[in-house]
Amino acid sequence: MSENKKVFFIINKYSGTGYRPDVEGKIIAACGRHGLECTLEFTQRRGHATELAQLAVAQHFDLVFAVGGDGTVNEVAQGLLNSGLTMGILPKGSGNGLARHLGIPMRLSRALSLLESTRTIMMDTLNVNGKLSVNISGIGFDGHVAGMFGKNGHKRGLFGYAKLVLKEFARYPEVPVAITLDGKSQDREAFVIGLANSSQFGNNARIAPHASVCDEVMDVCVVRKVPLTQFIGFAQKMFTGRIDRSAFVEIIPARKVTLKFPRPVAYHIDGEAMEPRQEFSIEVNPASLKMLLPLRPSANL
Repeated sequence: MSENKKVFFIINKYSGTGYRPDVEGKIIAACGRHGLECTLEFTQRRGHATELAQLAVAQHFDLVFAVGGDGTVNEVAQGLLNSGLTMGILPKGSGNGLARHLGIPMRLSRALSLLESTRTIMMDTLNVNGKLSVNISGIGFDGHVAGMFGKNGHKRGLFGYAKLVLKEFARYPEVPVAITLDGKSQDREAFVIGLANSSQFGNNARIAPHASVCDEVMDVCVVRKVPLTQFIGFAQKMFTGRIDRSAFVEIIPARKVTLKFPRPVAYHIDGEAMEPRQEFSIEVNPASLKMLLPLRPSANL
């Protein structure tokens, strides 16, 4: 990565299940080995990562890393959108959905090999009611769960998320929705509507197994409520990349989507809970974020 001399690392200590102080030392040592000038900054509040990314653009850094989970990735991307500045990810969250889709290693020591890479893509992003989404946004049950995840004593991580899903599943209903996809309207009953730029929420839970971040469309995943007797089989399909074969799932590619519900519905953007809304407008921002990849990515981008 000889052309990238100045590297900015935006670190969220509170991502995932905990922070190890040796992260800083490993980053500094890796930059030293590659002759890179590095700057490390820690986020102090919600939205701070976006401000730091904007600062990196203004100061003409060559590469900006988000060190955290999908929420941190989203905030950094907000500051870099359409800037042409290259973004990298060192995954430290509880799910790391976009990083997994891109084939970025989960172990820090291996993820730091990105510093040797010159491979980049211009990836799409989504605009959800005026807010940026780089991975997956969800409306309905997963929005409801996102609003509770990590709060009221719920532990973060895959086990904590699964426990919360099982607790809330029975009581959450399907809702009717009027969907317009690229000008074509239809009515549906939905438990979850996933707006997928990449393939997965995180932890290899693939809601849109064939999604691409470079195809200029989103995968709209309409999921019906699964009977409890079939829940385990449904979960197996999700974690093995076969959810598109489920009778409870319909996946439709689209560039522009509007959704209208009879009442406000919970939703999240890249795992971050938002205030419930009754109407949604979503569209693709093609090739709007320059992303650094491993030299040999394992993902189907």
